[in-house]
Amino acid sequence: MSKRIKVRFNLGRGPNYLKWKVQYPNGVVAYHKPTDTQLVMMGCTLKNNRKTAEKILNGQHKTVCAWILCDGIQIKTTDFEPYDTYKMCSTLKYNPRVKPHWVYNDNDRDADGLNFIEIGTVDYKLFVTKF
Repeated sequence: MSKRIKVRFNLGRGPNYLKWKVQYPNGVVAYHKPTDTQLVMMGCTLKNNRKTAEKILNGQHKTVCAWILCDGIQIKTTDFEPYDTYKMCSTLKYNPRVKPHWVYNDNDRDADGLNFIEIGTVDYKLFVTKF
């Protein structure tokens, strides 16, 4: 089992649909509603299962194929960093129906495997807050 925290966006139907899923190395899993929490992830690596993502791009059903591994995480429920603080930061996106890899800063650059000092969320969006 990895000693890093695994974060992904949950698209599985049910009570945790459209929530951030945080899985800790000890097996504990927590779900966070994006509009009520802000995640600040430290020591991050973007992970992707390219073969699965390419199948999704070619029309197969979506399944889990991308996540962020991080060394630490802060989960804020108050005192959020405002969007204005992050809007000048680089963005991260993942949608295998559009591209079979992580997209960095709204270009087609393949960002799979890239490392970042810090990634933060604002609602449903991801921003690189420290390189």
